[in-house]
Amino acid sequence: MSEVLDSYPQLLRGAWITVQITVYGAVLALVLALVFGLAGTARSALPRALNRIYVEFFRGIAALVLMYWFFYALPLLGLRFTPIAAAVLAIGLNYGAYGAEVVRGSVNAVPRAQWEAARALNFTPFQRLRRVLLPQAFALMLPPFGNLLIELMKATAGVSLVSIADLTFRAKQVQASTGQTATTFAVILVVYFVIAQALQVLVRLAERRSDRVLGRRLPTRPAPVAATTGTVVSP
Repeated sequence: MSEVLDSYPQLLRGAWITVQITVYGAVLALVLALVFGLAGTARSALPRALNRIYVEFFRGIAALVLMYWFFYALPLLGLRFTPIAAAVLAIGLNYGAYGAEVVRGSVNAVPRAQWEAARALNFTPFQRLRRVLLPQAFALMLPPFGNLLIELMKATAGVSLVSIADLTFRAKQVQASTGQTATTFAVILVVYFVIAQALQVLVRLAERRSDRVLGRRLPTRPAPVAATTGTVVSP
């Protein structure tokens, strides 16, 4: 046990790489989810077709296979990626497809009356999207986005297979040098759990902020109580 704990600097460096890949992959996935998710809500058939092609293709391919393709196959065609770039592209494209469906469903879930009210106020399509639809849809997106973010973080464990020194890669090195398999992987299990909980806390904070912006969690004001009779006085 002590030998594994003495290797904590090595594991911390791996954890930092895991966090970096999670952040980069999440940013790419979010951008793709917004672009293709909004395309899926368009009236024109072409953007909707692009949405379906992207979603069905990348949702149907494992992120690990994409990673192998970017890192091992494309260099044979003259396209070379660094290991981290290959990992971020694979994870971002894969989870962006799932996120695009979340965006499309959330925007379509905004009550139709909100769309009609924005039109009645003579808002341009961009104003309707920015000031009316997206703020309400964003609150609906956050819970499933939180789940996808944690799944994305766990998917980064596969990047060790393309020689990235992430947390799993470092754990294998520690296990090989100490011979303590159970202890080593118990430690990184805890580290992954802590990272997941930190991400969940950030998502919960974003949910609360979104609710406050939309006025869904107004502070409650206690009703004043008459001092003499003890009856509640309506405000």
